[in-house]
Amino acid sequence: MDKTASTQLYRIVINARAQAIWDAITRPEWTEKYGYGGRVEYDLKAGGRFLHRASAEMKAMGMPDEMVVGQVVESDPPRRLVQTWHPLFGPTGATEPPTRITYQIDEGSSGISTLTLTHDVTGAPMVAGMVPGGGDPSHGHGGWPWVLSDLKSLLETGKRMPV
Repeated sequence: MDKTASTQLYRIVINARAQAIWDAITRPEWTEKYGYGGRVEYDLKAGGRFLHRASAEMKAMGMPDEMVVGQVVESDPPRRLVQTWHPLFGPTGATEPPTRITYQIDEGSSGISTLTLTHDVTGAPMVAGMVPGGGDPSHGHGGWPWVLSDLKSLLETGKRMPV
């Protein structure tokens, strides 16, 4: 992954139906179980608010309650979600403009789905360098590849990856 690219693409195949993946992305009882944890709040209509609240562990590390905020641009359950994404957990990220994420979920006839996450990080170099990961995921350096892999593990096995 080119950490300077203005558009970053991540794709993963998951042995799960599109609705299960949609729920895991948009429902707080799921988002607290994988990736960096925390609970999301979505108003799933164009112009609706997006909020990702910090987990207890993140708050203990000094992170703000509202980790990432944004706005829903497009919502077509369970196939497509487009939203803005603006991290508030550091002075650099908070000063950058919001970026744009597109989740595209394509379900095959066998119930196996492909999740494609496109993150447009134009004008946000800190975010562009952070979201691809590349370091030790157990120390918070996993980025989208780790989050999506953890999501896949949770949906396919009922367990998250060891951290």
